[in-house]
Amino acid sequence: MSNPVIVDVIRTASGKGKPGGALSGIHPVELLATTIRGLLQRNDLDPDLVEDVIAGCVSQSGEQAANIARNAVLAAGLPEAVPATTVDRQCGSSQQAAHFAAQGVIAGAYDVVIACGVESMSRVPMFSNFAGKDPYEPLGSRYPDGLVPQGVSAELIAARWKLDRTALDEFAAESHRRAADATTSGAFSAEILPIGDHAVDETIRASTTVDGLAGLKPSFQDPALAERFPEITWSITPGNSSPLTDGASAALIMSEQRAHALGLTPRARFAAFAVTGSDPLLMLTGVIPATRKLLDRSGLALDDIDAYEVNEAFAPVPLVWQQEFNADPARLNPRGGAIALGHPLGASGTRLLTTLVNQLEASGGRYGLQTMCEGGGMANAMIIERLG
Repeated sequence: MSNPVIVDVIRTASGKGKPGGALSGIHPVELLATTIRGLLQRNDLDPDLVEDVIAGCVSQSGEQAANIARNAVLAAGLPEAVPATTVDRQCGSSQQAAHFAAQGVIAGAYDVVIACGVESMSRVPMFSNFAGKDPYEPLGSRYPDGLVPQGVSAELIAARWKLDRTALDEFAAESHRRAADATTSGAFSAEILPIGDHAVDETIRASTTVDGLAGLKPSFQDPALAERFPEITWSITPGNSSPLTDGASAALIMSEQRAHALGLTPRARFAAFAVTGSDPLLMLTGVIPATRKLLDRSGLALDDIDAYEVNEAFAPVPLVWQQEFNADPARLNPRGGAIALGHPLGASGTRLLTTLVNQLEASGGRYGLQTMCEGGGMANAMIIERLG
């Protein structure tokens, strides 16, 4: 089997996912195309060598429809012979793209492949691909009481694991503090591809405090749901949730043999993968069984892992994960997470991977773990090992 390695990873700085955001004037095809071009240029790689491009994107409608991966490849100027496909595993879409790319290398299907992702939430709003229809209606016979929005799932998780509003807001404030410190220290400079003059994450609020967050109103409070779920205390707010975000990210993945033949130095290798389904009502808890499955497969214990990236879709997700595994909070999202850095849905998987690789290099850590909760009750998880 070929050994899949990460040669390089980059991301754009986040842009607020609303009109007037730093990246809102850029068509999502061009945003992804610019990121792919930047990745190839940074490594002086002949684009003819790329055998496939796999991109994550969640809202595949409007400007993100018609296989945005292929459109971005063509817009980036890559040869017409380079194919591309777009995948949707909800928030984990580009992490799944990285899994597919690495697994393709292991299978011998690829030697050089790009895994990437994009989401322009300012131009293609979340749920716009529903077109006013209810995609969950056929599930009524199995779930007669109905499923709930992700924010309500986050509320249910907070209630079940007894996480109060203060704990959620403290975690959110710390995410902003860590991200602001990483920005000030220049820690993000190696991972961010400037888009024009935009090179700093627009979603970080360095002035965030617990007291300030305490004044925000719950986002998902609903009388009918309150009757159905009396245990909910309604603690999820815009402040302890990830913001709507624009962004793109990309990873250059190769067989180790091809990387060395091209004179490129691999930065990390893929050590283990896992993907699992979970309760679609508590849809954000999949990170727990996915991590257990991953650790079992890898033969590693959590204490062997030097950094954990657990996507901060909502504050309860990483907090519950930390609680379940008794994880070291200092190793959990050490540069801040999506609450501060943003969550551009389809781009978040390779965004987390970019940050994880750079964190391991900066800290001298060996192993990094990444996991993403996903809509519908799923999760991806993987372990990478720093090389060099």
